[in-house]
Amino acid sequence: MIVKLYNGNPNIREVRRIADILRDGGIAILPTDTLYAFACSMEHKKAVEEIANLKGFKLKQAKYSMMCASLSQASEYVRAMDRDTFALLKSCLPGPYTFIMEASGNVPRNYQNANKTIGIRVPENDITRAIIEETGMPLICTSVRPIGEDDESENYTDPDLIHDRFGSRVDVVVDGGIADIAPSTVVDCSDGINLVRQGKGEIDL
Repeated sequence: MIVKLYNGNPNIREVRRIADILRDGGIAILPTDTLYAFACSMEHKKAVEEIANLKGFKLKQAKYSMMCASLSQASEYVRAMDRDTFALLKSCLPGPYTFIMEASGNVPRNYQNANKTIGIRVPENDITRAIIEETGMPLICTSVRPIGEDDESENYTDPDLIHDRFGSRVDVVVDGGIADIAPSTVVDCSDGINLVRQGKGEIDL
């Protein structure tokens, strides 16, 4: 199933339908402000395992991010931030960034990295933030680009082609238009503030 939604004015009825799918353990492919992403509820481990299969890695090797509707929601799932870190996140979010943070006790161990961290995203995309708000919890996510592939072609930016490839293996593909080819900028804030990957988001550390 593919559903067309418009950034800036997503249809609330369709948003609610997609949120119901996620709450019931379904998998969605959602637009962000960078690449499209596989996403599911953090409460459904089987869905997370299936995303690992779609992505092409074992669950223990997975490096998921937690996609939130706001910085306020994200703060419930990370340990207390110092002033500089909070100021950085506040200045960048929503935006095309992934911040690696120390996970709080609200994050199940399955989704934490080996060093008890989690990637946090608040995308500048009204469609996906509305779906997260309606779902009532952050979503576990990872980009649709399979592991080991560095393909910047339309295969992973055009929602129709994404649906052709993955539509039979997910519950819904949300068409939010053509995606950006660049990934998010990744900043590790778990021990100081360090740039891990320069992506779409500009940052001055």
